Amino acid sequence: MSTGCGCERGNLATLDEVLGHLRKEALSLPGVDAIRLPLCQARGMVLVESVSSTIQVPPADNSAMDGYALRAADAATGAVLEVSQRIPAGVAPQPLTPGTCARIFTGAEIPPGADAVVMQEDTEILPDNRVRLPPVNAGENVRRAGQDIAVGTQLFAPGRRLQAADIGLLASIGVASVLVARRLRVAVLSSGDELVQPGEPLAAGQLYNSNQYTIVSTLEEMGFDVHDAGTLPDDLVATRLRLTELATTADVIVSSGGVSVGEEDHLKAAVEAEGRLVLWKLGIKPGKPLAFGYVNETPFIGLPGNPVAVWVTLLVAALPWLRWRQGESYVPPVPNPVPCAFTRKAGKRREYLRVQRQQVQDGVQLVAYPNQSSGVLSSVCWSHGLAWQEPGQSVAEGDALPFISYADWLA
Repeated sequence: MSTGCGCERGNLATLDEVLGHLRKEALSLPGVDAIRLPLCQARGMVLVESVSSTIQVPPADNSAMDGYALRAADAATGAVLEVSQRIPAGVAPQPLTPGTCARIFTGAEIPPGADAVVMQEDTEILPDNRVRLPPVNAGENVRRAGQDIAVGTQLFAPGRRLQAADIGLLASIGVASVLVARRLRVAVLSSGDELVQPGEPLAAGQLYNSNQYTIVSTLEEMGFDVHDAGTLPDDLVATRLRLTELATTADVIVSSGGVSVGEEDHLKAAVEAEGRLVLWKLGIKPGKPLAFGYVNETPFIGLPGNPVAVWVTLLVAALPWLRWRQGESYVPPVPNPVPCAFTRKAGKRREYLRVQRQQVQDGVQLVAYPNQSSGVLSSVCWSHGLAWQEPGQSVAEGDALPFISYADWLA
């Protein structure tokens, strides 16, 4: 089966090629079931319906501050006016008596006949309770009806992943519930006899399973329904059995380790035996052994085994596919060019570097972690994001490299 990415020829596909193919694969699958949720439970969910406003916001002209509402013409050169009414927020005003002003509070509706508000700090209350007002222009300190949202305005289209501000905006137009895609069920597993759970003693040759915690934590943070599926032994039969079990309950299986070319790397062979492998090997460093395929008809994403390679491929490839599969109209973040405070030799693959974006006198610069090995997970915690150099590109101090912060990757 030809994928168009070069993988079937044993070549290393570029990230752009892989992302294009992953998006095509995600969009070719049936949509995730839709559910209706109360607005208070919808943060992080992906809309499957368009949402338009049936009201205008604000619903009527209202005051932008505490002060006095009046007809601007009555104070063209300043004026002393009687206070004819008091209008707190939430109370319907009476028409303004000509030649008077109204005490008004922030958010309160402007009374008919008034067209401006003077802030209270600019006024003087006289002994007889009249108010001295400075000149004011019509419309001053008035929030116009519909200035935020007009009736019929489309606020969100299908594919929007709802953020906290979105929830507030929907509440402002009276929406109580939304139709969203249910959370994608993601089974996460690791592969390797050497892996031990934190809290257990380490024997010779063993390692704590950091990858599982990195992947599960990241996917939970992104709002997926994550199932920790444990650790696979280095055994082909057991691996095939576990994959087929997970394929019956999960929307997608995400693994770490076991997809390289070692004799004990059985995941790739197990996927090929129980389904098909569509992509394998990505032309980046770290992160070359990236796999995508299907166990029966359940999608499978195989991440590398080295901790930093897991982090990088999770950000640049796995998360985009998961977000597209969830139904999100996801666009990968756009990098910013930032000058480097380091030098590097050219390499054969695109290389992702863990860097800090530091403020200096002349602006900002990128500082690279001293050890860029794919096994140094502390470099991820130290860094602010990823910069990268293209194949054959050497880097001199002062050269600009594309940079994306982790916050932007996960936004």
